[in-house]
Amino acid sequence: MGSRTSMVVALIGVTALMAGCGTSPALDPGKPLVVHLYGSDANMTNSLKDKLAGSPGLLAGMVGTTPLLALPESFQQRLRGVDPSLVDYGYAAEAYDAVMLAALAAESARTTQPLTVAKYIVGASTSGTICDTPAACLNLAKAGKDFAYRGVSMRRSGLSDTGEPSSASYGTLHFDRDNMINSNMTEYIGAGDESLASTAPAPPFTAYPNFTGGAKKPPALKIGGLMPHTGRLAYRSPPRFAAAKLAVADVNAAGGVLGQPVEWVDGDDGTDATIAAATVDRFIGLGVQVIIGASSSSVTKSVIPKIAAAGRILISPSSTSDELSAVADNGLFFRTAPPDHLQARALTDVIMRDGPHKVMILAREDAYGLGLQKNVKANLIAAGMPESGVDLVTYQTTVEDFSGLATRVRTGVPDAVLILGYDETALIVTALFAQKVGTFGAFNS
Repeated sequence: MGSRTSMVVALIGVTALMAGCGTSPALDPGKPLVVHLYGSDANMTNSLKDKLAGSPGLLAGMVGTTPLLALPESFQQRLRGVDPSLVDYGYAAEAYDAVMLAALAAESARTTQPLTVAKYIVGASTSGTICDTPAACLNLAKAGKDFAYRGVSMRRSGLSDTGEPSSASYGTLHFDRDNMINSNMTEYIGAGDESLASTAPAPPFTAYPNFTGGAKKPPALKIGGLMPHTGRLAYRSPPRFAAAKLAVADVNAAGGVLGQPVEWVDGDDGTDATIAAATVDRFIGLGVQVIIGASSSSVTKSVIPKIAAAGRILISPSSTSDELSAVADNGLFFRTAPPDHLQARALTDVIMRDGPHKVMILAREDAYGLGLQKNVKANLIAAGMPESGVDLVTYQTTVEDFSGLATRVRTGVPDAVLILGYDETALIVTALFAQKVGTFGAFNS
């Protein structure tokens, strides 16, 4: 063990020194290439363990970021009460808050008509008395008093004018030798600017219709879950479904919206634009006013035109691509997930701590992967890394054989590799290890 460790440590120093000279030296084919391995929100999850059965320690030492704050144990317990099988809580807070904002906006608008409700969503998070529970916020809304919801994920600030978080908290996660994230090592990094939250005045409250005088009650608020039960991101969805259902239950326990229980309508986006479009059509036919999803940025981008044309509200708890900030949506798309230019800053901070000289960024060829790859590169260069030290590599989302990609990584001789991928990350690290590329922990597990 001692001699092997010395060999690997020496290799790290030689690789870093030679990479710093701007060259890609030939590597002895019999020796491992030890790298710092990084990930981001879509692959920093305990769910990857199931896809690496028989390969203990392959992720040991991998570090990455995800939108995350220290979740109260009571909230985690309540989520497990909805779904006892949960292995992590990725984007659960954002899903919970997406449902809450929709419910609070409808109560404030005195209607469940989507075009009107949409005008109240940003204001429900930005002005007035701060409240952090469904009961407290709903009571303020019913009383016609301005309030600012500060729930589970939105503790730092409210939404911007474009309907997305102005600031966020990111967790720095570390994989251990059992291919599980060691929660004892999690750190938290703030990103964004609270001052960018919207300062526009919230729309005025109006009087409730006099239902006892014959006014027709509005339809109950129906919230549809457009998140993947199937497809490449299905492994990441259980916390989001659990949190959305928990939020609906909490709102109903506090009296519902406009005196009626909120209805949850389950759906699947399939991590696929065609499946998602069919689910949206079903939701529209069922009278769903607010849709929570989609999970991936590409699928969200694909359904926004349909949502806008139908006059429905879409709130994504996990789509992070910066592209979505400028998509034409008729004011009907919102997200509680922070945009990727914020995550790029957090990731850059994590990477630069290790002082790499050459970083290779492997990214899916979709809105999520390409957008985050571009942002991380820009931030690395702004942090002082030369442009020649950042190598961008992309791969098709349908690829299953990553041996060619692994060969390219090995011949490029980076000292750091960032993977911006989904569950295929398990296939990528397996292919890398087969080419003797991996973390120090992977070679010593």
